[in-house]
Amino acid sequence: MLQTLATYLSYPFVIYALIVGVLVALCSSLLGTTLVMKRLSYIGDGLSHVAFGAYAVAAVAGVTQNMLVIAPVTTIAAVLLLRRGQDARVHGDAAIAMMSVTALAAGYLLMNVFGTSSNLSGDVCSTLFGSTSILTLTQTEVLVCAVMSALVVGGFVLLYNRIFAITFDEGFAQACGLPVGRYDLVLAIMIAFVIVVGMSLVGALLLSALVVFPALAAMRVCRTFKSVTVCSAAIAVVCALLGMLVSMLANTPVGSTIVVFDAAAFVLASLIGR
Repeated sequence: MLQTLATYLSYPFVIYALIVGVLVALCSSLLGTTLVMKRLSYIGDGLSHVAFGAYAVAAVAGVTQNMLVIAPVTTIAAVLLLRRGQDARVHGDAAIAMMSVTALAAGYLLMNVFGTSSNLSGDVCSTLFGSTSILTLTQTEVLVCAVMSALVVGGFVLLYNRIFAITFDEGFAQACGLPVGRYDLVLAIMIAFVIVVGMSLVGALLLSALVVFPALAAMRVCRTFKSVTVCSAAIAVVCALLGMLVSMLANTPVGSTIVVFDAAAFVLASLIGR
C-alpha cells in the first residue's frame, strides 16, 4: 500500500489534487465557522447550484475555461442573495431556495437541450458529485485555485476582528459604526470564491458539507471563536488529505470520500464533546 501511494505521489497531477484539496478545505472551514454561527450555512449549497447552472452555460457555449463564466456568475449570485435576504418580503432561506432550485433546473435543461457531449449523464454526475478521477485538474486550475484561496485567507485574516464582530452581534457592531452590510458582502464574495474553486474536486452538491461539518465538529470540542476556527481548519485539512489518499488507494470518488471523513470527524468530535 505504501509503495502504491509513493508511486501516485510521484505524478504531478496527484500533487495538483492534493494542493487543491487542502486549499479548498482550508478556505471553506475558515468561512464555515462564521456561516454556521450566523445561520447562513445553507448559502453554500445555494451558490453551488448557481455554479452548476453557470457551468452548464459555459459547456453549451463551448467555453473551454469555464471558470471565467462560473466565477463572475457565482459572485453576482452571492451579492443578490445577500441583498434579497435582507428584504423582509423574501427571507434569506426562501431566496436561497428559489435561486438554487432555478439554477439547478435551468442548468440541467440547457445541457439536455443544447449540449453536444456524448456522455451527458457522466458530465452532470461529475459536476454535481465531484470527479471520479483526480486526473482532471490542470496546472491552470491549480493556479486559479491558489490565487482565489490566497484572496480568501488573506481577506479573512485582515478582517478577522470585523468578521468576529458581525458574527456574534451584528446589531451591536452596526451601532458601533461598523459598515455591517459591506462586510457581509465581502463574506458572500469569499464564499463564492470557495464554491468556484471546490467544484472541480468535490462537486456542487457536496461543497456545503465542507463548510458545515468541520465547523460543527470544532464547536463540539472548543469554546472560543479563535479556537473553533483553528480547530475547524485543522479538521478540514486532515479530512481532505485522508479522503484523497484513500480515494486513490481504493479507487473511490474523491468528493464523496472527503465528505465521509468529514462526517466521521463530526461524530468523533461529538463523542469527545460529551
